[in-house]
Amino acid sequence: MTGNDADILAPRLDVIFCGLNPPPGAVSGGHSFASASNRFWQVLHLAGFTPRRLAASEGRTLPDYRCGITAAVRRPTRRGDQIPLREFREARAELEARVRHFRPRSIAFLGKRAIAAMLDKPTVRWGLQPTPFAGAKAWVLPNPSGLNRAFGLDALVSAYSELHAALADERGQRG
Repeated sequence: MTGNDADILAPRLDVIFCGLNPPPGAVSGGHSFASASNRFWQVLHLAGFTPRRLAASEGRTLPDYRCGITAAVRRPTRRGDQIPLREFREARAELEARVRHFRPRSIAFLGKRAIAAMLDKPTVRWGLQPTPFAGAKAWVLPNPSGLNRAFGLDALVSAYSELHAALADERGQRG
């Protein structure tokens, strides 16, 4: 799985979750967020995006829940901090084209590093951003990677729940 094969996208989703880049395991194993230490699938369920915790192997069903997955940079690495900021800046046009093509209501950057580099902003706050990204509302959520020790499960669920509630409010339905 390389390049666009790692994407789980469909037109007009509520949200596309945008990771920094795929880890080598996602490329060889074929599933995003498949590491045993990654909390993505658990957090999506606990925040209300899915009715049960999906296995990484079920990731292709995410559009059924109005969600998708992509990565800011296509090159796999073991850690996101192995991607230089220059590479995020260079990837911006391609990511914007992808977002404009699929037209999600929101894009949720998982971590601050990619969006800060792409926008050339030294600081970015968590949550809803003041300006859209490629026509979609932009959110910055904590990265659910097990390497991210700064955010426990409760903090992750709280941040993702805020996005879920905002999307439900936009649709005129809570929950």
